[in-house]
Amino acid sequence: MNGRSLAYLAEIPVERVKGVGDRLAGKLRQAGISSVTDLLFHFPRRHIDRSLITSIAEVPLDREVTVVGTVAKVNARHVRRGLSIVEVGVFDGTSYLWATFFNQPFRERQLGPGTEVALSGKVERYRGRMQMRSPVVDVVGRAAHRRTGRIVPVYPSVAGVPSWRLEQFIANALKRSRPVQDPLPAEMVAALGLVDRDRAVAGMHFPEDEEEADRARCRLVFDELFRLEVALALRKQRQVEEAEGIRHVVDAELVGSFLESLAFRLTGAQRRAIDEIQVDMAAPHPMHRLLQGEVGSGKTVVAMAALLTGVQGGYQGAVMAPTEVLAEQHYFGLEPLARLVGVRMALLTASSSDRTEVLEGIAGGTVDLAVGTHALIQEGVRFARLGVAVVDEQHRFGVYQRVQLREKAEGPQPDLLIMTATPIPRTLSMTLYGDLDVSVLDEMPVGRPLVETELISPEPLSLERAYARVREEASRGRQSFVVCPLVEDSEKLEAASATAEHDRLLDVFPDLRLGLVHGQLPTDEKRAVMQRFRDGDIDVLVATTVIEVGIDMPNATVMIILDVHRFGMSQLHQLRGRLSRGVGPNWCYLVGDPSTEEARERLAAVASSDDGFRLAEEDLRIRGQGTVFGVRQAGMPDLRLADVLTDFEALTAARREAFALVAADPHLAAHPEIAEEAKALLGEQAEWLFIS
Repeated sequence: MNGRSLAYLAEIPVERVKGVGDRLAGKLRQAGISSVTDLLFHFPRRHIDRSLITSIAEVPLDREVTVVGTVAKVNARHVRRGLSIVEVGVFDGTSYLWATFFNQPFRERQLGPGTEVALSGKVERYRGRMQMRSPVVDVVGRAAHRRTGRIVPVYPSVAGVPSWRLEQFIANALKRSRPVQDPLPAEMVAALGLVDRDRAVAGMHFPEDEEEADRARCRLVFDELFRLEVALALRKQRQVEEAEGIRHVVDAELVGSFLESLAFRLTGAQRRAIDEIQVDMAAPHPMHRLLQGEVGSGKTVVAMAALLTGVQGGYQGAVMAPTEVLAEQHYFGLEPLARLVGVRMALLTASSSDRTEVLEGIAGGTVDLAVGTHALIQEGVRFARLGVAVVDEQHRFGVYQRVQLREKAEGPQPDLLIMTATPIPRTLSMTLYGDLDVSVLDEMPVGRPLVETELISPEPLSLERAYARVREEASRGRQSFVVCPLVEDSEKLEAASATAEHDRLLDVFPDLRLGLVHGQLPTDEKRAVMQRFRDGDIDVLVATTVIEVGIDMPNATVMIILDVHRFGMSQLHQLRGRLSRGVGPNWCYLVGDPSTEEARERLAAVASSDDGFRLAEEDLRIRGQGTVFGVRQAGMPDLRLADVLTDFEALTAARREAFALVAADPHLAAHPEIAEEAKALLGEQAEWLFIS
């Protein structure tokens, strides 16, 4: 195969590129550009087509335009304390335009005489001259480097290296790197209507026209997603080939007896998920399945059916939850059901008083199902025959913690069921969880009461309306939550905020019984408060987000969430899901005064919809993919060019082609260049994908 591969170019240090040198190479390395491949993958954020640039002499007033010219004059002055003005005179050969910048003193250094710039903004006439106020600025070169009649790339600046210098480096790197090898089969490239890799890399930086730039991006977006999907497909193939699993018996009576004992009918989605899980469990390789569903959609019952499938064959089950509160909730909710069918359960957390006895039961096999927190994966925990592992609210755990639970089995690998109540858009499940089989609970149990959600201001009159609802519901024997604002990375500040709100509300509700729970409370005290709330001895529970996941309080009908702009859409939906667990109607008051259009849009979406999957898609649309990839914590490579929302068709094609390729060539023996490239470009992240 002709050409230089990206894996080969990834081994060539960036200082080998003409013009870079050791000093600049150090700066580039700090920004993540270490090799020729890294430099070639530093793509322009946009292109400026000089043939479409408006001359300054002909610019229309009050319309968005882009002009390109050379800085001729710079004036900087301080008008008064706290206000500085930099005025930059730009000449393009036809006329002058003044760009005015307020409180941006760095512009005097950035835009010295002789600098070639592109200015974008609205032009106005001020004191007889043409002016742009605070325009968007791209430094595209120096007058000596100016080349007319072409499309100019504009790069994100790196470590103080301007766009025009990066353009020179990339042009030099391309000159020595071409032709760039194309590892994809020619028939795949042709069938998908893509341009070849060499043309794509060159066209992404220096296209002849806009159409070529679009074709180049399409190819490189596909490549990026294809590499990721190949890694996922290889990992899934390895699971099937190498991991010794358990062929569980799925037609015994225990699961049937459990389902018949339920006081409600399963939804169609629950039955479908149970069937999918049992097909996996009957296979000879370990199950790796993601179960996602709305708050209250019945994931716990589905998980219990999977656990009992293992127990009926003589194996043990384990459920790992991220918090003691949720672990206890699982235990107290499942233990009576387990006892009905003769299954022995135990709870293991860091504060378990019977820890020694529980550990002996797990090791000796007298405990069929163990429910716990991280305590389940600590040293000293040994299962006699672990057959099924369930991880709840998986995004709260790191990758290795899930692996540690699975490795508690001495013999064959147990089946793994990962659960989440945070709906994941289809686009993300194909990338973040593309190595897992997915079951979705997209139906809610019949009769589930809705939650009326309203956005209110923090003004006293608005708050009083919510407080009146709390008093009214308390008079009917119902309970309420008041959720205090999220304080990022500081449980102590959250606890202080909740304590202050609790003390303030004592005056607001002098006749009601108030409780307080937050992450800084000792475990015994936290458990006691939650039990008093369950028993109905607390009317209003003031809490932090410790109640976000898994707290089942059927008697609670009102929730007030303070400072809602601090929360994400999915988190607000999760919190709201603590209501509608039993009686209805229910009310959720979102208290806040959003200051940005994005915040208003997010909160309006939460208030108008109770569909978690729709909200997840909307959240992805509003905030972008970068804010959502954190849910996997580790193992998700950053996407340089692709956007999983707008490039959904490319993602679908990449997944289809990657999985088909690996199915036909499980070890990529016939496609070593693809394997080499995935390893070189994903690096350690590819290893995480294999482990996760």
